[in-house]
Amino acid sequence: MKNILVINGPNLNLLGKRELEIYGKTSLKEIENKTKEFSKNIKLNTIFKQSNEESKIISWIHECVNDKYNGLLINAGAYTHTSIAIMDALKAIENIPIIEVHLSNIHQREEFRKKSYISEVADGVIFGFGAHSYILAIMAIENLLKKKNG
Repeated sequence: MKNILVINGPNLNLLGKRELEIYGKTSLKEIENKTKEFSKNIKLNTIFKQSNEESKIISWIHECVNDKYNGLLINAGAYTHTSIAIMDALKAIENIPIIEVHLSNIHQREEFRKKSYISEVADGVIFGFGAHSYILAIMAIENLLKKKNG
């Protein structure tokens, strides 16, 4: 089974409790459970991590550089729009697919959210489908892994 790291950034631990009109009522734990169930059915093992600290997120990305994981799904939250350090860490990943994911449609939100440093290095971006965005991102990683492995 291939291991997929799912990194969630700041404030995503508050899903289901904050800005329900934007992010919905689904908690991060519910997203994790649904994503793990879906992934298992397609022979992928998802490992979820969440932090409000940029340095932890960067350290987890570094684990991908060392071939510990076969794919990376990242929702960097607000760091998406501000963190050159996270972008630089992602640039070091060469062998595995990277998918950026967001619950909301970032292009329908504030102007500053339309710029993503993550998009500059990700293989693809999925956003705007609420909690289902994570399932779609796993499907994208599965597709990229199949292409890579022939």
